[in-house]
Amino acid sequence: MKSTTEYLTFNTKSRFQLINITMDVEKILNVSGIKEGLCLINSMHISASIFINDDEEGLHRDFHEWLEKLAPHEPISQYRHNDTGEENADAHLKRQIMGREAVVAITKGKLDFGPWEQIFYGEFDGKRKKRVLVKIIGE
Repeated sequence: MKSTTEYLTFNTKSRFQLINITMDVEKILNVSGIKEGLCLINSMHISASIFINDDEEGLHRDFHEWLEKLAPHEPISQYRHNDTGEENADAHLKRQIMGREAVVAITKGKLDFGPWEQIFYGEFDGKRKKRVLVKIIGE
């Protein structure tokens, strides 16, 4: 069995941002030479997410509005976590909803997706450096 580990880094321009990282993961897979196996994509931060969905602008706006209704950023005082001096309790909750990682099957050297599936990095407390782990194992 072979494995490869790479890291993607992001420094988003806004507090909330969704980034399609499918092509980045495909490049890592191609270099790995692995034809059959699994690919783990993991957000290495507790205020960011990895998820799989459609790359459609309206849906992305829906995610933002829905998450903001579930865990609004303001007022900051509504969250006990923010009593520590942080202002990102909402980002922790949004990450919990959207998920920590995704695992994608690798078949014949390709990410084995269903129709319209793409991999996204979701940033909920941006404007600082963050990283994503991509670990591929297989033959």
